[in-house]
Amino acid sequence: MKPIKFVSADEAVSHIPSHSHIHLSSVASVPHCLIQALCRRADAGDVTDLHFHHFHTEGPAPYSDPAYEGKFFDQGFFIGPNVRPNVNSGYADYLPVHLGESPALYRKGYIKLGAALVNISLPDENGMVSLGTSVDCSIAAIETADIVIGVVNPNVPFAYGDLVSIDAFDYLVEDDTPLVTAAFAEPTPTEMIIGKNCAALVEDGDCIQMGIGALPNALAGELGGHKNLGLHTEMFADGLLKLIKAGVINGACKKIDTGKVVASFLLGSKDVYSFIDHNPGVLMRDIAYSNNPAVIAQNPHMMAINSATEVDFTGQVSADSIGTRIFSGTGGQLEFVRGATMSEGGKSIIAFASRTLKGKNKIVSSLNTGAGIVTPRSDAHWFVTEYGSVNLYGKSLQERAKLMISIAHPDDREMLDREAFERFGPHYHNFSI
Repeated sequence: MKPIKFVSADEAVSHIPSHSHIHLSSVASVPHCLIQALCRRADAGDVTDLHFHHFHTEGPAPYSDPAYEGKFFDQGFFIGPNVRPNVNSGYADYLPVHLGESPALYRKGYIKLGAALVNISLPDENGMVSLGTSVDCSIAAIETADIVIGVVNPNVPFAYGDLVSIDAFDYLVEDDTPLVTAAFAEPTPTEMIIGKNCAALVEDGDCIQMGIGALPNALAGELGGHKNLGLHTEMFADGLLKLIKAGVINGACKKIDTGKVVASFLLGSKDVYSFIDHNPGVLMRDIAYSNNPAVIAQNPHMMAINSATEVDFTGQVSADSIGTRIFSGTGGQLEFVRGATMSEGGKSIIAFASRTLKGKNKIVSSLNTGAGIVTPRSDAHWFVTEYGSVNLYGKSLQERAKLMISIAHPDDREMLDREAFERFGPHYHNFSI
């Protein structure tokens, strides 16, 4: 391990040339001090045409701001609220990719990185550092970027899993900015019912995957009576942390990473971040591992639980957009859907409320024009709303329509039934399920 020499954020980013593609560590662990330094360079007219790549980020996002048009251009792999308006107005852009395949964009040279900017933990006695709450595709970025800048931040937990040598960094910067936290999202009564319906499909010993937010929290709240659950997911937060601390999630039945929690990035309270610090029971891994369907499938009884913005009654799932408006991204949904269905005894579940908060039906005869299909109908299995659960696997289009309409909002069923009749013809009503 070479002696650690720190430089200022301004000195570190001064070596990044114009026209570079830049990777940012993401979610709760964005290296804001380096971004601010790049803004100062851009304001001084010292750099132009920088392209930024990242997962969803928290906090200010000047790299997508119209004020930096021509100097910065954001091309994220997953879109968060801080960049969403600028993406949908054209000042920034979305790069569609399964998150588990995003490291390959760097490793195979589809995106040639001029720089990787990442938050890292304090080094251990062997000179190894952790990427903490945001491993994501940063390992691949560190491997391939021309310039690698690490922000050593004592608030970044030292999480086991995929570690990096301190010698991999060209420049090191000190910063003690706290990581972004997210408050626990309280489920609505509707989400509580959906959580119960999902929990009814989970059995003792299953290995689960789900995201964060009110609906996953509702499901987690219904799993307290289960035993020996495993967790292999791309991310988790406080709802699942409660189950881990209670011993409900212990990984005892996992075939790989037995007894371990596997994830790639986190967003939650300080309790979540503290929990993974020097905890051998948690592995924060490269997302090429956590989201690989072949890896996911090795754990029996894998339960992939994801959501949707809209679903048609043949089983096509839109989750990244609302019509042509980009809302988030492909994420890892299809990777976990396929991993779960390949798993022995596994289930893939798409759970969502039957209507939006504005009262618009989410189960439709045809997806909105321009909507992205994240999970195709050929991969569709279980669907859950507050009105029940149905399994579309092995069902024809007309059978699927009947099943999906049965879990739609009661006030929408007559309309959907009429639209199914118009689509499938007069014999549709003679079809029973």
